[in-house]
Amino acid sequence: MSFLISVFAFLLAIGVLVAVHEYGHFWVARRLGFKVERFSIGFGRPLVRWHGRDADRTEYWLSMIPLGGYVKLLDEREGPVAPEDQGRAFTHRPVPHRIAVLLAGAGANFAFAVVAFGLMFMVGVPGVTPVLGPVSAESLAGRAGLQEREQILQVGGKRTPTWESVMLAMYDDMLADGVIRLTVAADPDAPSRVAEIPVAGLESRLTEPGALLPGLGLEPWSPSVPAVLGPLVSGGSAARAGLREGDEILAADGQPIADWSDWVGFVRARPDQPVEVEFRRDGGRERATLDIDSVVADGQVVGRIGAEINLDQARGLAEHLRAEQRYGPVMAFGQGWVRTWEMTGLTLRMLGRMVTGDVSVRNISGPISIGQYAGFSLVLGLSSFLNFLAIISISLGILNLLPIPMLDGGQIIYQLIEWVKGSPLSERTLLICQQFGLAALLVIMSFAFYNDIMRLLG
Repeated sequence: MSFLISVFAFLLAIGVLVAVHEYGHFWVARRLGFKVERFSIGFGRPLVRWHGRDADRTEYWLSMIPLGGYVKLLDEREGPVAPEDQGRAFTHRPVPHRIAVLLAGAGANFAFAVVAFGLMFMVGVPGVTPVLGPVSAESLAGRAGLQEREQILQVGGKRTPTWESVMLAMYDDMLADGVIRLTVAADPDAPSRVAEIPVAGLESRLTEPGALLPGLGLEPWSPSVPAVLGPLVSGGSAARAGLREGDEILAADGQPIADWSDWVGFVRARPDQPVEVEFRRDGGRERATLDIDSVVADGQVVGRIGAEINLDQARGLAEHLRAEQRYGPVMAFGQGWVRTWEMTGLTLRMLGRMVTGDVSVRNISGPISIGQYAGFSLVLGLSSFLNFLAIISISLGILNLLPIPMLDGGQIIYQLIEWVKGSPLSERTLLICQQFGLAALLVIMSFAFYNDIMRLLG
């Protein structure tokens, strides 16, 4: 079931984001007078096709291979052009207009990210207040003077209401100048102080998937709470086994379960394994067989049952640990713009540091990991899936603007060269550039698939 959910979520995400990207090209091309011959979602032979009612009779295709798409513009390099359409062919349009069309795909992806993040903030982003757990005196965080039960109020001057916002700001601060600056306090109303953690030279290790907090010696504070199940994911392991919200897990495979943390550790260590669980329901003890699902998290294959912690039943769980970012429409889309700007900047910095070797290339994900993240975010709810779509949309926009032949960024370079020298590049030069571009894309794809395989192998 989890595999089918991941496939569905991946195809849904790719379909939406490709449609957005290609519609950006399509919309600007039409507005600037280019003749659009075809708009296709997917590659290969069409499964469904129809003609538009416009004068150009543009073809619209849904094609067999749902891993991309394209907009086909009239171009005399691909065949004869009728005299009346000469002025609307790609090579006959002004160079600035061509560049605008090429930029429009990525522009649409960035605009979509603003909308997706905005909707996410309207729906509400659940999170956990960043209160520190045990801090080892020998760790980087311990040497900076951080202490258990302190709350992180800001990182690098940015407000951080949740652990997710803390980690994003930490990456940003670390890549800016090699120092992570945390504003902390015993509680939000107590006097605050700034702790500096120098990490220069450690960026490559700390940017390994899942390595940031452990590498700094930090972990979220986790009060001891019983293993009482909260809301269940439909179709997840827990739901399939007949477990219900409110059931308290007492033992698994004969091993006593002390609290929620104990239960989570047990499940994560047993992906794709059946276990016998003993639980308390309505005062009585019952048993069930639980077939644990698997998911990739922090670069490792771990178990997952599709059940949240029951916050209402969790004795001792401090109310102030629950955090939710929710805004009205105007503020939400303002936050959407800010989040898009910050994520774009962080992605570019990460990419630049990968080139120099300061950031781990294990952060490059391929279709397998993206599909798993898509499925995981979809079952978590609308807010999580919108966040996933926005992040992938930003990545897609940036990827397409890289100055690599065969991508939009490489095509823009061609147009700029033609603008400067007054004539297009020769066919021989274009062929060499295309071969280089293909080789570069193959290298990137190889890294992505290698990382996917290594994550699956653990």
